[in-house]
Amino acid sequence: MSRIASVHKVLAPYRHDQHEITDLARASLPGVDPAFLHRLHTAAKVRSRHTVLPLDAYAALDDFGKANDVFISNAVEMGSEAVQGALRTAGIPPEAVDLLVFASTTGMAAPSIDARLIDQLALRPDVKRLPVFGLGCAAGAAGVARLHDYLRGWPTHVAVLVTVELCSLTFQREDTSPANLVGSALFGDGAAALVAQGREGDRRVDGPMVVATRSRFYPGTERAMGWDITSSGFRIVLDPGIPGIVRAHLAADIDGFLVDHGLTRNDIGTWICHPGGPKVLDAIADTLDLPDGALDRSWGSLAEVGNLSSASVLHVLWDTARRRPPTGTWGLLFALGPGFCAELVLLLW
Repeated sequence: MSRIASVHKVLAPYRHDQHEITDLARASLPGVDPAFLHRLHTAAKVRSRHTVLPLDAYAALDDFGKANDVFISNAVEMGSEAVQGALRTAGIPPEAVDLLVFASTTGMAAPSIDARLIDQLALRPDVKRLPVFGLGCAAGAAGVARLHDYLRGWPTHVAVLVTVELCSLTFQREDTSPANLVGSALFGDGAAALVAQGREGDRRVDGPMVVATRSRFYPGTERAMGWDITSSGFRIVLDPGIPGIVRAHLAADIDGFLVDHGLTRNDIGTWICHPGGPKVLDAIADTLDLPDGALDRSWGSLAEVGNLSSASVLHVLWDTARRRPPTGTWGLLFALGPGFCAELVLLLW
């Protein structure tokens, strides 16, 4: 087993009420019915979001290169803040970090963002690093799982996951596709970092144990979610059939995972779910037959900051850990992403 020592969340500096972003989207999408756009943004159940730039600065990002340059500089800044906060909370010095995993799906860099963080964070020059691109919203849960895999082999080590998603930089002006309209209603900018320690680590940490993980890929779903990478940047792919995929598969996958550990859904006291959007959250609650309130923290995160892609599930985990579930109780952390896929992480407090 491994243990989560700390989680730290970061939000982009500019906060906006949902109606302000609706107004910007309407101005950028002149062919869209304003009343329809307003209904769509209201149905997203997002009250506010954060962006990495002031809203009036986005018009100047008229090509992919300019937007990606903004991604790189801000990903380094926000990623550094997230890791520093997580290490400080855990009481672990930067030189103790053995593995740094960086995940994002909203920008590209070579050298990757993790490499740019090493000097800034004063990490050891022999720190192992792993940049991950393309897992989208699932990368927060997948990152926790891959840290666990590493720490099973290196049980005395410390591993760090940092994820930065600047979704506002991917918005496609003048793209009136349904996927782009939904994206304009849901996604925000944020980051998070998580510190984990192997079972033989020499520091006392109070977070939950990671007991097991499972990945699930759904064949034939390549076009359910992702990006088309174009000359203007990342153009969102978002199939309206995603809730149907969730209803068809998720319950059986979770049940099969839990039964391998002598558990059922009734044994799970804490559900830590990526807030993918209202229809996805409704589908998850319905297909898992969850009790009222089980996904309240996911709904709350969606309302307060929108969908932060891979960072969202870590924000929900931060809120969950702050409320301290009872010792000895089980939790399930999970997220869905491009592939289409699911990532499951079994936790024990």
